[in-house]
Amino acid sequence: MILEVKVPSPGESITEVEIGNWLVEDGSVVAKGQEIIEIESDKATLTIVADKGGRIAIKAEEGQVLEVGAIVFTIDTSVEATAEVKLETQKDDEKTTTVSAIVANETKQEISTDKIKVTSVAKKMMSENNLSIEDVVNGLKRLGKKEVEAVLNTLVIGGNSAIQEDKPASREVIRVKMSMLRRKLSERLVSIKNETAMLTTFNEVDMSAVMAIRKQYQQKFVEKHGFKLGFMSFFAKACAIATSYHPTVNSMMDGDEIITPSYADIGIAVSTPKGLMVPIVRNAESKSIPEIELEIKQLAEKARNKKITVEELSGGTFTITNGGVFGSMLSTPIINPPQSAILGMHNIVERPVAIDGQVVIRPVMYVALSYDHRIIDGKDSVGFLVKVKQLLENPEYMLTNGKNPEELLLNL
Repeated sequence: MILEVKVPSPGESITEVEIGNWLVEDGSVVAKGQEIIEIESDKATLTIVADKGGRIAIKAEEGQVLEVGAIVFTIDTSVEATAEVKLETQKDDEKTTTVSAIVANETKQEISTDKIKVTSVAKKMMSENNLSIEDVVNGLKRLGKKEVEAVLNTLVIGGNSAIQEDKPASREVIRVKMSMLRRKLSERLVSIKNETAMLTTFNEVDMSAVMAIRKQYQQKFVEKHGFKLGFMSFFAKACAIATSYHPTVNSMMDGDEIITPSYADIGIAVSTPKGLMVPIVRNAESKSIPEIELEIKQLAEKARNKKITVEELSGGTFTITNGGVFGSMLSTPIINPPQSAILGMHNIVERPVAIDGQVVIRPVMYVALSYDHRIIDGKDSVGFLVKVKQLLENPEYMLTNGKNPEELLLNL
């Protein structure tokens, strides 16, 4: 039976895709659930898997643009994948057995150990376990990539010299076609600069409190939840709360109307090999720190592994991007339309700050808010950043939705 596999619809607004990388060769036999091809739309890179096992017949070339619903490959299900997989496995086993036999035969011969270099640590281990150089060499069952690379590096470096040979001069130029995702991203970036009145305001955050929480409770957090506590969940929660005080930061334009959602769907910018993607954490204002942290982790993994769906990338009301992971000290992030604002995180550096008339060293992060001045006034943009700063420097305020716990206690 010949099964036709067609281009799926990545989303409602997408009518065509570009063929990315074929992960199998034409005519190869695949198993059910195996990844076959990557397709690129103007929003994401997705992977098509085989619904059935069988022999693949490729119907489109890499770089070709196909409409949604077009046939991209077929599967001849009459060919049993399991039989061929077993055959390949058997061949691999035979190769392994042959190599092992050769190695075993070679080790029976007398080995010259005069030129073998042994480190002091290795000598100590050999002495403690009553092993000779011959015993160690005879115990090696195979040569791997690391062993070969070690020999190659020794040959390149040569003798006692630690200086590699100069790389010959080159005038080579590499030309690579832009992916559909990259082209669409380029168009959007240009349109944002031309169609918005974008400004950026800055502030600084003392990260001492958040870092102290992570240090004190990281082990308990991992034991209970099964994953590490990062910084992004604190920022997502702080921004979600801050939008309730400055709702225009969470707004967007639709023609001559301004739409202001009552919820905060926070987009988290994730760097992937195919470009920047922004998966969405829905209703971050009503979720706890662990819930946000887990969702960020899951979405980031899906984006990097090309498992993310268009629905998970659509509909955000506010975005956070973290240039600090690459060492950025300060930047002016670009708005992710149709949103009206984006928060930029940066690296944390110990800096001298004045507290109560004294100069002390504190871990400080510079934060930046880029916003569309057509919707957001300076008062709201600055006030939003101040509220985010307050929440991060006093994380207990997140339990009271940004209100002073002492004032609530006193009913003030």
